[in-house]
Amino acid sequence: MAMVMSHQHLTRIQIGPPKLAPIQFSIRCSLSASPPMEAQNQPKRVVVCGGGVIGVCTAYFLSKRGAAVTLVEQSSIACAASGKAGGFLALDWCDDSPVSSLARASFNLHRSLAEELNGAESYGYRPVTTLSLSITETTSSSSDRSNRKSRKNIPSWIDGAGEAPRTIGTTATTAQVHPQLFTKTLLSKAVEDYGVKVVIGKLEKVEVAAEEGEAKAVVLEGGVEIEADAVVLALGPWTGNFSLLSSIFRVYGLKAHSIVLEPKDPNAITGHALFLSYYPAQGGKPIDPEVYPRPTGEVYICGMSAEAEVPDDPEEITPVPESIRVLKTVARNVSRHLAEGEAVVKAEQACILPCTDDSLPVIGKVPGVKGCYVATGHSCWGILNGPATGMAVSELVLDGDATSVDLSCYSPDRFRSY
Repeated sequence: MAMVMSHQHLTRIQIGPPKLAPIQFSIRCSLSASPPMEAQNQPKRVVVCGGGVIGVCTAYFLSKRGAAVTLVEQSSIACAASGKAGGFLALDWCDDSPVSSLARASFNLHRSLAEELNGAESYGYRPVTTLSLSITETTSSSSDRSNRKSRKNIPSWIDGAGEAPRTIGTTATTAQVHPQLFTKTLLSKAVEDYGVKVVIGKLEKVEVAAEEGEAKAVVLEGGVEIEADAVVLALGPWTGNFSLLSSIFRVYGLKAHSIVLEPKDPNAITGHALFLSYYPAQGGKPIDPEVYPRPTGEVYICGMSAEAEVPDDPEEITPVPESIRVLKTVARNVSRHLAEGEAVVKAEQACILPCTDDSLPVIGKVPGVKGCYVATGHSCWGILNGPATGMAVSELVLDGDATSVDLSCYSPDRFRSY
């Protein structure tokens, strides 16, 4: 069942059962003459494929600048990594990489969007202090824990065997959002104020006019066709299902696990994001889980990542029980407030992050197809880099070039020499 949604109406369209075939391009011959003058003055019709943070940010900035945008999502908005990520934001953590300019621009956009959309209330935006900390797994008693509370530079709620605390981010350089709420809030604004239409349905192909070699429409399963002057493919780890893109570059999936806890005493937990070196009791290499208390009173803990196959349906992504068990063990070793009996487990989940072979996102024009663009491969920095990616792609589509961020190093053309 496909759903076309705007702030004015709601229409349902049957699109048929799901298929597993790769997304293809088809060539459509067109004998039509040049469009009449009144058509040339109409807003540019852009179809954005993908309802995660990258697609939603792109739809937001395109529509805000006057484009007529349709957002296509096969399952539900923010149903995958954009709904299960940590939502951590950092200004300068990418400074030694080619992602630096994108990250800095996006961090600042997050701040301005939070002011525009009342982010503190609507999606949990807040600056945070970020700590690096070593935790050694222990079976010590609660009385031993209470004796550790006096240690300097460690918030009192972190009462496990923590050592070597170091501040790695201040409220000027690190922040957080609730990623699902951020994505949905941004889309609601785009729908209500800028007329974005949302279609739930699986992308089957992009039609390309034979004469011009230009994208003219997208086709959903069941034959529903949406005409377009431009198409943006923001398909995350499902980019590999698109044969034209997968023939140019590889996007593979990194499966990351997380749990969401609700402590009995959320007020005891301060707004400190934690990046841990966690040493298991049985020895071996440390793991690197992350802990993000949220202003909603929840505590998000993630880690245990490994490359994984990408299922056709986002709803089929399920966590590995052993990975969830480890995260629960981490939780109780970080704080008694996060231990079983002191906190309710609200979610045990996994998501798949889209990664590329050179660890850089792919943002730019699809080679050989006019009017078709791609934005994917953001790995663990998708929530951070969503706004700047969306703004830059909107500039690329509407102006022919991105001016807010230099996209040259993210172009899919870089893979053609491999």
